Amino acid sequence: MLKGKTPLIIGVVLGLAAFVIGWSGLQRERVNLRKGYNLVPVVVATVDVSEGTVITMDMVSQRSIPEQFITSSVVKPDSASYVIGQKVMVSLQAGDPLLWSQFETSRAAERLTTKVVKKMRAVTIDARASSAVGGWVRPNDHIDVIGTFKDPDTNQQVALTLLQNVVVLATGKITGNTNINLMPEGERTYGNVTLMVVPEEGEILTLAQELGALTLALRNEDDLDTINNRLPTSVRTLFDGERRSIHANERLRIIEVLRGGKKE
Repeated sequence: MLKGKTPLIIGVVLGLAAFVIGWSGLQRERVNLRKGYNLVPVVVATVDVSEGTVITMDMVSQRSIPEQFITSSVVKPDSASYVIGQKVMVSLQAGDPLLWSQFETSRAAERLTTKVVKKMRAVTIDARASSAVGGWVRPNDHIDVIGTFKDPDTNQQVALTLLQNVVVLATGKITGNTNINLMPEGERTYGNVTLMVVPEEGEILTLAQELGALTLALRNEDDLDTINNRLPTSVRTLFDGERRSIHANERLRIIEVLRGGKKE
């Protein structure tokens, strides 16, 4: 029989062994649970925040959570600056991830009239994605407006550039000051654009919409050149190779200039 402290020592050793085995098993289980998880940082509240509070920098921090639990509605660290200074519409607890849907947009306070330069006008035209560079036209972009009509003299379809280097004021309800990150995904698309033009150009756009279709051509904002006395493009132009060759050579010349005069 075991005597003295031997049974006690054996009991302690067995207890420690059981603890180590149990702790190791728990760690293995945690590793298995995390296996395959890609941790992604998100913005979370560091303190309890009541409804109607304006978020400040010291109210938020970042924490990593598994990627499969993250949707596009979660605020990421690289977009945290967009929610600073914004009013939250729901109460938050410390540790809660911030969602774009929890914030109000300031669109109701926007007034387009403040963005219209004196002696200019804001005119809206229809513009689906197919006619607005696939939806890439954005507020403050510079565009040309191309119209397609039936020539009353020849009864043939013609296309011509109506306006050049026009500034886009808004796409749908989105202006250059709108924080689209605070808007639902479905509200970021648009079916019309608002342009800043002189009154006479507004008349041209209004009549052109009634007579034919309008297409927007996106241009570099530093490209201020305009081309005068440009001839319309007709069906004959499509089949006449002369003009197409001239324009192809012009395009190649521009590309060579941009490449520093080196031909490739």
